[in-house]
Amino acid sequence: MQKVYTKIDSIAGNVITVAADGVKNQDLAVVSSKHGESLASVIKLDGKVVSLQVFAGGRGVSTGDTVRFLGYPMQVSFSENLMGRIFDGSGKPRDNGPALTDNMIPIGGPSVNPAKRILASKMIRTGIPMIDVFNTLVESQKLPIFSVSGEPYNEMLSRIAMQAEVDLIILGGMGLKFDDYLLFKESLEKGGAMSRTIFFVHTASDPTVECMLVPDISLAVAEQFALQGKRVLVLLTDMTNFADSLKEIAITMDQVPSNRGYPGDLYSSLASRYEKAVDFEGAGSVTILGVTTMPGDDVTHPVPDNTGYITEGQYYLKNGRIEPFGSLSRLKQLVNKDTRDDHRTLMDGMIKLYAAFKEALEKKSMGFQMSDWDSKLLEYGTLFEQNMMDLAVNIPLEKALDSGWEILAKCFTPDETGIRSELIMKYWPKKD
Repeated sequence: MQKVYTKIDSIAGNVITVAADGVKNQDLAVVSSKHGESLASVIKLDGKVVSLQVFAGGRGVSTGDTVRFLGYPMQVSFSENLMGRIFDGSGKPRDNGPALTDNMIPIGGPSVNPAKRILASKMIRTGIPMIDVFNTLVESQKLPIFSVSGEPYNEMLSRIAMQAEVDLIILGGMGLKFDDYLLFKESLEKGGAMSRTIFFVHTASDPTVECMLVPDISLAVAEQFALQGKRVLVLLTDMTNFADSLKEIAITMDQVPSNRGYPGDLYSSLASRYEKAVDFEGAGSVTILGVTTMPGDDVTHPVPDNTGYITEGQYYLKNGRIEPFGSLSRLKQLVNKDTRDDHRTLMDGMIKLYAAFKEALEKKSMGFQMSDWDSKLLEYGTLFEQNMMDLAVNIPLEKALDSGWEILAKCFTPDETGIRSELIMKYWPKKD
């Protein structure tokens, strides 16, 4: 039975309080004002005092307006009809398509029982050498992309969405600029990937509460598709905007702030989303790749700092490239032993030589005399950055490995690489 209350006790920004009985946390309500109706979600219970976050904002709401509690939490429609569609953070269509109201499922549920999980063991190919060769993305993994504002992380995500070898992409945008929203939309449509993509988007001009809903709604849908046997890749951008929304609500609620004003439960709020990554026994999987921007390139900022304790490594995006130093996929060794017999050895050897290139580059910048070995390293580093690190490079894993051997052969003799002789004999490029 829906309960209707005709008196709002207080209004603070987008948060209203009502004295009510029998209400549960996260329950939905409808706030009716002279400007129309808006959904609201219960965010705090203090005895009979119920605090609600109004989706459309508190502007226009007066203390004499009515609040009708619906008796259930936020839900989203789940079916194959979601494929190729674009929705806002509350699940309403943004693409002028029909609203979906069948087979409603709740969002924000608990993480999967560990007993129902299986060990990650399958690679997700992306066509990006710095991921496929050096920091392989693994099914059921949860990885952040650490970056600063201005880096092409959204362009990188759109490429992954188009090229990743999975069954379904769910793209969750939080606080997106309209240009970024159009970038994703046009890239996916032109690349032919929109038919296997579901896009939940919150733009910077949309209500704050919808930003908080995007990860939950994206992961709830992903989990249902995974239970049907699909390999689902969830791309989230930007989790710092999500955390800022939590911070804004906490300030409105007069909560005691923690580090840099963020709420004290920031770690738990992030972990409850990232821990939805899972490989189901006898079904599909959910893999999460989320952008985390670092204000001032500060990795000790509360959002990247907390994220690093939750996830299984990270990708560092710097100067338009995935940096080999600092980037880490902790699960890569579970899969790259089974790709090709030279994968792990070539990966280790090329990174070792690239580190030596960095030292030679520093010597050159300081005016030291350069040896023949230093000259070889400088040539190698230039080729490595052009053919492996550049995000414009789009080649399969096997071709990327062959390209690695070709780069080594152009710059070094076989004995200078430190690679095992049996692999040298098998893969070293033959001279014409």
